[in-house]
Amino acid sequence: MNAEERPEGLQLDESATPGTAAAADRARLDGHRLQRRVVSVLVGGQVLGGIGMGATLSLGSLLAAQLSGSNAWSGMAATMSTLGAAFAAVPLARLAQARGRRISLSTGALVAGAGAVLAISSAALSLFPLLLLGLMLLGAGSAVNLQARFAATDLSRPGSRGRDLSIVVWSTTIGAVLGPNLFGPGETVGAALGLPPLTGAFAFSVAAQLAAAVVYSTGLRPDPLLTAMASRVPDLAAPRPQSGLRILRRNPRARYAVAAVALSHAAMVALMSMTPVHLKDHGASLTVVGLTISLHIAGMYALSPVFGWMADKAGRLRTILLGQAMLLVSLVLAGLAPDSGTAVTASLILLGLGWSASVVAGSALVAESAHVQDRPAIQGVSDLSMNAAGATGGALAGPVLAAVGYSGLGFLSTALVAAVIIWTFLQPKQ
Repeated sequence: MNAEERPEGLQLDESATPGTAAAADRARLDGHRLQRRVVSVLVGGQVLGGIGMGATLSLGSLLAAQLSGSNAWSGMAATMSTLGAAFAAVPLARLAQARGRRISLSTGALVAGAGAVLAISSAALSLFPLLLLGLMLLGAGSAVNLQARFAATDLSRPGSRGRDLSIVVWSTTIGAVLGPNLFGPGETVGAALGLPPLTGAFAFSVAAQLAAAVVYSTGLRPDPLLTAMASRVPDLAAPRPQSGLRILRRNPRARYAVAAVALSHAAMVALMSMTPVHLKDHGASLTVVGLTISLHIAGMYALSPVFGWMADKAGRLRTILLGQAMLLVSLVLAGLAPDSGTAVTASLILLGLGWSASVVAGSALVAESAHVQDRPAIQGVSDLSMNAAGATGGALAGPVLAAVGYSGLGFLSTALVAAVIIWTFLQPKQ
């Protein structure tokens, strides 16, 4: 690591003369240690944040139906959370750009914790609008989870950027699995605390988000993004920090990377969100539906470190193409065999794997498509685009399912994959 790359504040061996190989080796070792600690802190925060989100989103739909008096409003829980994540993405990215990841991530976790408090209050006061506001603020937790994967790349070397990012993505699995299992204990604790029914898990969410905020605020010292900015000799030829939209207009590679992540997410959400409805309409038991979705989620996260390694070794574009190939096979399989439970399950597994490869490699490409001072801005726009695309894909999937069936939904969704594949082949070689 040369002087231009060494993070500010890293101490060299006093016995080594600056500029010698020993000094460079010591600085490189200190940089590796700092990066390992940053990734460890982010993994811890992700696990806590995942528990907080997983413990509340499913109950949010039940609480929405209860407070509104109609099951028709139950879907607003996921909608408001997704909107909250989209709305929080850019402000949190700007906060990271100005104050660093430590402040941005801990602030987002605190906002999510406040959302859980409002959700509990809404049940106590029987105020449905207050619940919607609380669920929207809870969406900031999802925005934090997305930003954390980029924070893992702030001090990464190019050859390990995909791996570091994917480890943080993988850690989401732990919270996602543990969270829903807190429904029962949450109700027990909630009853002991005198909380309204269906809000006990929200109390766990408050505690988890507060703990995540503490982990980020105490563990990310020195701040990885501020360290990365300070560790490089200023490039006088580089433009001043730009907005994310300005970067998209001027940077073709950033534009492609953001689109690849967003379109892959839209294709995944469109098919995944309608699969439980399709299976139930064809007589599948709730056990089968749950198993299918569980396998899909496992595909999304379990192999993300493998795809991170591939993105580093084989290249970002090749890994994105691999992801698109799996997405394409998944959608075609759903289109050709919608009445086969085995085929639908296989399709959902491939859907998760394709999403994982595409998002991990695409996110790594987003992280390195702009100058270090511009990365938070383009990353914020990427997270906003990803959430907006997912919300749009989920919203349109219902009418499409009603009009052309599950088979038609699968075939129509291939257009999103085709767009990414064509765009990928038009990219200059890495």
